[in-house]
Amino acid sequence: MIERFVSTEKGMRIIESENTIILEVNRRTKKPEIKKEVETQFKVKVVSVNTLTRANRKYAYIKLDAKNPAIDVATKFGVI
Repeated sequence: MIERFVSTEKGMRIIESENTIILEVNRRTKKPEIKKEVETQFKVKVVSVNTLTRANRKYAYIKLDAKNPAIDVATKFGVI
């Protein structure tokens, strides 16, 4: 379901400023499924999930609760 973290400059800026992580996910995955997967796999509270499909890829912008800094999640999984 979750294929990889997006570690571009824009992705890092969004992690720091908006407490949001960007993941590349399977194109057939729905928003509730993404939310449930992230909450169980990363043990964080998800506030919202927005998706973008571009160039045959699907990206999920996942806004985390203020109690769970996105930078900590990214550091834990080796993105930063």
